[in-house]
Amino acid sequence: MPYWQLYYHIIWATKGRQPLLTGEVEETVHRMLWTKAIGLGARVYAVNGMPDHIHMLVSIPPSVSISEFVGKVKATASTRFNKADNDVCLYWQRGYGVFSFDRKSLQSHVHYVGGKGITMRKVAPFQLSSVRVMAMACS
Repeated sequence: MPYWQLYYHIIWATKGRQPLLTGEVEETVHRMLWTKAIGLGARVYAVNGMPDHIHMLVSIPPSVSISEFVGKVKATASTRFNKADNDVCLYWQRGYGVFSFDRKSLQSHVHYVGGKGITMRKVAPFQLSSVRVMAMACS
């Protein structure tokens, strides 16, 4: 088995920056992302974010490209979430941001993504009408 030590901080947003990742939705989506990442052979160190975006700290095996990994993780989470009986539909914006870092700074990244370093900001009030429209589009 080859030795690899590749650390990535990956960030992506919900479509239209909709603040959908709260409460049970957040927990469910985080679990789906974590499970798919493990299924692709990644080591997951943290998954967290804000209501409108995700932060994921992972080590991805060299046999999987970063773009392939992110595409599969995002697609699996949104597809599985939307097939379940939920009040909202989840779609992601195209693209993502990714930063590499070394093992020495892993703990500081985990601390940041774990919630203590993410700057809390006010998110626009959640509009029920837009949720209904999105739910209809999902069906």
